[in-house]
Amino acid sequence: MVTSHTPAPGTRPQGAATEREASEHVRRMFSDIAPRYDLLNRLLSLSFDRQWRRRTAAAFDHILRLPHARVLDLCCGTGDLALALKRRATHSCSPGAAIFGSDFAHPMLVRAAHKTADSRATKELPGFAISYFEADALRVPVPDATFDLITAAFGFRNLANYGAGLGEFYRLLRPGGEVGILEFVEPSGPLFGSLYRFYFRRILPWIGGAISGSGAAYSYLPASVSQFPRPEPLAEMMRAAGFSEVGFTLWTGGIVALHTGRRP
Repeated sequence: MVTSHTPAPGTRPQGAATEREASEHVRRMFSDIAPRYDLLNRLLSLSFDRQWRRRTAAAFDHILRLPHARVLDLCCGTGDLALALKRRATHSCSPGAAIFGSDFAHPMLVRAAHKTADSRATKELPGFAISYFEADALRVPVPDATFDLITAAFGFRNLANYGAGLGEFYRLLRPGGEVGILEFVEPSGPLFGSLYRFYFRRILPWIGGAISGSGAAYSYLPASVSQFPRPEPLAEMMRAAGFSEVGFTLWTGGIVALHTGRRP
């Protein structure tokens, strides 16, 4: 694995000067918007967020259908991707892979647990649970080489140090294990790119702030996307962290990308 002593870039919300301040800012922000998080995800993405998570889960069928596999969804929020992974894993009365979800915003985890319990109560996932635990994605209290798959949907961008995050993903994966990072991308086309930026920077913060009561959180979202590495540089960061077979696929006009890689 390639290591570096040079600090890697990471999110820096307004007013955060250090990695620790950035991390605490993000934790407070997502804890505050947890009550309206799902509603706003559906509304602001026109419900495409569900499709993106389903497609992410489908991309890892070869792991999810293995009953001995262990899968961790980091920065799991309210559990939507963890549930999509479990639905994909569950087939022919077999539970498939064991699914775990982790986040450092406690109110998000509470909602994830309730959502999973509701799925079991309605017999959508009868008898098959998801295990959630609270942890910082840069310091996950789990031994090395524990998981066969690690995913992160729209959470990696919020890490205070992207290089350290990739290093932690690498540490947690077993040899041959895979990673899937689903993230927003600013499209570069002149017409669609301009329309996207207008919506993302003007309309989305206004709607998100009005419904959630946190204008700062939904102003942070477009700012964090514009500052996040584009797919090609992120792929290079993944290779530098030691991952092989690195690639990415753009969806929905290039506004989201699924980044994949394997620990050799």
